[in-house]
Amino acid sequence: MANQKKHRWLPYLMVLPAFSIMVLVVVFPIVNTVARSFRTTDGRFTLDNYVYFFTSAEALQSLLFTLAEALTVMALSVVLSFLLALYLRFSKSPVSRALGKLYLLPRFIPGIAAVYAVMNVIKDSGSINRIAAAFGVDYKPGLLYDLKGIILSNLWFCIPFAAMMMSAALSSVNDSYVESARDAGCSWRDVLRRIILPLTYKDVIVSATFILMGQVGAFTIPYLTGPNNPKMLGILLYQQTGTYMNYERAAALSVLMFLICLGGAIVYIRSNMKEEVWGTGK
Repeated sequence: MANQKKHRWLPYLMVLPAFSIMVLVVVFPIVNTVARSFRTTDGRFTLDNYVYFFTSAEALQSLLFTLAEALTVMALSVVLSFLLALYLRFSKSPVSRALGKLYLLPRFIPGIAAVYAVMNVIKDSGSINRIAAAFGVDYKPGLLYDLKGIILSNLWFCIPFAAMMMSAALSSVNDSYVESARDAGCSWRDVLRRIILPLTYKDVIVSATFILMGQVGAFTIPYLTGPNNPKMLGILLYQQTGTYMNYERAAALSVLMFLICLGGAIVYIRSNMKEEVWGTGK
C-alpha cells in the first residue's frame, strides 16, 4: 500500500521542477504585469493606464499603425510564401532547385545586419536611387522612415520563415493525389481548393499566427526604419519604460499587446480543434 502511494506521487514529483520553472519565468511575470497595469505609481487601483491608450491621440494612432502593419505583413507573407512553397514543391526546373537552396539564407543572417542591408537598398540615396541615376533618372523611393519601409523589411524576414513551414506542409501532399485529380479532369484551381488547401490550411494558420504575434511586438526594424510618429507599439513600450519610466503604463500596454496576440492564438486553437476534412469525408 505504501509503495502504491509512493508511485502515485512519483509522476508529480518528476514534473515539479519543470512546472516550478514555468511558474517562475512565465506565470508569475504575467500575473505581476497584469496586476501592475491596474496600479498607480503609489500603489492605488486605477484604470487610467488603460484609458490613456484609448484616449491619447499618439497612443491610438500607434495602435492603429501597428495593426495596419501587422495585418499587412501577415497577409502578404502568407500569400507570397504559399506561392513560393507551391512553386518549390511542384516545379522540377533548375530555378526551383536553386531557390530551394537559397530561400532560407535570410534566416541565417543576423537581424541587425540584414536591416542595415535593406536600408542601403531602399533609402533615397541607396542602391535603387543609384541604379536609376545610372540611367539618368533621379528616382527617390521614399520608402525609409515610412510604413512601406517597415513592411518591406519585415517581408524580407517573414517570407522565408513562412515558406519553410508551408514547404514542410506541402511535402505531405502526395503526388498521386494531384496526378489522380488531374487525370479525372480537375483543373489546377480545383486541385488547389479541394486537395492542397484542406491538407495544408492548418500550417497556413500557424504561419499567419506566428507572423502576427511577431509583428505586434516588433522592435528592431520599426526602430531603425519606421517614422517618429505614429510608431509601432514595441517602440511606444520602450519609450514608456526607457524614457518616461512609467512602468505601470508600460504594463497596461503589454497587456493590450497580449490581448491582440490572443486573438490570433484563438483562431489557431480553433482551427486545430476542428476535425480533419479528409477524416470526416466532407
